[in-house]
Amino acid sequence: MKILYGVQGTGNGHITRARHLVNALASDPSLQVDYFFSGRKLKDYFDMECFGNYLGKPGLTFHTTNGTINYKKTLLNNNLIDFMKDVNAVDVGNYDLVLNDFEPITAWASKLQGVPSISISHQAALLHPIPNKKPNLLNDFITRFFAPTSQTIGTHWYHFGYDVIPPFVAKELVEAAAGGRKKSLVDSILVYLPFEELQVISEHLVVLSEYQFICFHPLVENAYVEENIAWYPPSTTQFKRHLISCDGVICNAGFELSTECLTLGKPLLIKPLRRQYEQMINANTLKMLGLAKVIHSIDSDAIQDWLLTRKSEIIGYSSDTRPLVNWLKSGNWNDTKELCDELWEQVIFPNDIKSQLNSRCINRRTAAPLQY
Repeated sequence: MKILYGVQGTGNGHITRARHLVNALASDPSLQVDYFFSGRKLKDYFDMECFGNYLGKPGLTFHTTNGTINYKKTLLNNNLIDFMKDVNAVDVGNYDLVLNDFEPITAWASKLQGVPSISISHQAALLHPIPNKKPNLLNDFITRFFAPTSQTIGTHWYHFGYDVIPPFVAKELVEAAAGGRKKSLVDSILVYLPFEELQVISEHLVVLSEYQFICFHPLVENAYVEENIAWYPPSTTQFKRHLISCDGVICNAGFELSTECLTLGKPLLIKPLRRQYEQMINANTLKMLGLAKVIHSIDSDAIQDWLLTRKSEIIGYSSDTRPLVNWLKSGNWNDTKELCDELWEQVIFPNDIKSQLNSRCINRRTAAPLQY
């Protein structure tokens, strides 16, 4: 079976999700998988060895200013004529399946060329009426038509009664969560706010001198220390090491990093990217479940308040992607219930979180409260 896996590369979350699947896909001799990325310049990707000789194009992406999506800049910097040329240039006719994580070039190529395609993404979960803010016309259009596929299967922190699957987490993080960690003498807070200005982040963290901050940012080229802040350039290995050892995380409302924090039991302070529909939903969901505190601007007083009151819960998400790979191989892509049931049975919710979920949602797939 020959698969083309298209991955949105604007943020690291989609790439992280692909990393979870890459080993299971590569270990099956019946599968041949090629990877295609769009959303940033090829030179800006990092730690991509696991994807082999991957392909890539600029594609479509959003642009930000001071932690807010800039619609004018986004419109001016996305060339739709070049995008359509790239769609027409990608030949997917030799593939049995196009697997897609919100990547528009391969999604539209498969649609136009009549090749089966499946979206496995967090955005696909938003097609269900899960608890969220009602989208405006633009958000609804982007969710449905940015990267259209013939089949969709969403991933979310909870199914809310629909056929969505739980997120996967890297095996090393699952093992770290099981092993626990020793309390450090000085609080170490991991910060990942790639859409915020460096100066703004620095101004609001330097004044909290009793805490140590470890900040990763795409504009940092070489590691350096600034008073109580250690700055690092993007690095998957370094980031995971600090994520495992830190005492809390301040980040935007990306789905994958929030999932990793929930798995490790890290207190979360979320600052969603303004005007970004998915991040606003993520922030609202985490706040609703009591799993994170949400702020809407970088503010030292709000950060201080969170530092003094932070708490966390551990949710046992799995690293086992084999059921999903087996489902892909089966070709029975219209039947998702058995896959969803098998994957949710692997998830361990704390009792208080389980009670909140049961009080808010009846499982529409079984007409019964949560049993996992």
